[in-house]
Amino acid sequence: MNRPVRVAPSLLSADFTRLEDSVRAAERAGADLLHLDVMDGRFVPNISFGPVVVEAVNRVATLPLDVHLMIEEPIRYVDAFADAGADYLTVHVEACEDVAATLEAVRDRGMRPGITLRPGTPFSDLEPYLATVDLVLVMTVEPGFGGQAYLSGQEAKLLRARDLQSASGFDYVIEVDGGIGPETAPSAVAAGAEILVAGSALFGADDLAGLIRDFHALGGARTR
Repeated sequence: MNRPVRVAPSLLSADFTRLEDSVRAAERAGADLLHLDVMDGRFVPNISFGPVVVEAVNRVATLPLDVHLMIEEPIRYVDAFADAGADYLTVHVEACEDVAATLEAVRDRGMRPGITLRPGTPFSDLEPYLATVDLVLVMTVEPGFGGQAYLSGQEAKLLRARDLQSASGFDYVIEVDGGIGPETAPSAVAAGAEILVAGSALFGADDLAGLIRDFHALGGARTR
């Protein structure tokens, strides 16, 4: 299947003193989802925000909320993020004691489960769960901090996710996050990415709407 490219601005790079304005600007510019990175200071060294901020964004946003949990044992917080308004809830395969139970808990609360992995984790660790998820996130930086350089070697995982999606008829969408900008987005899309998560490239752009249009246009150039 050849889906259009969607764009998910990462609010971690937004101006938190004007968070509502950043949400509104992203929506007016043509974004498709809003990406929220939740970090606990344990699974990754940084700490970002939790359900309270997700709930605040949900009160002002009209787009779906794509929440990426970089936290230990995320099953503990499934209910909290469901109550906060998350639409997609993505967990790390490395962070779950029972991955299948965690994904089931996410779906049971009416959210779309996603799964992801660190750059150093083999994609095969995700493969047992691909039939049960709605989103596969490939990290092209080490999780935990914004503004890192894109790791092009991770494109092999995008290709693998795309090949399995096609061969097995899986219905997940393929997302990429980390160092995405005008220079790196084309190769990520060519490798299989269907949702582009970008933070500093989008919120630092002189023409936010123009860059989102450029990202959307990459779908027309995909050959796989």
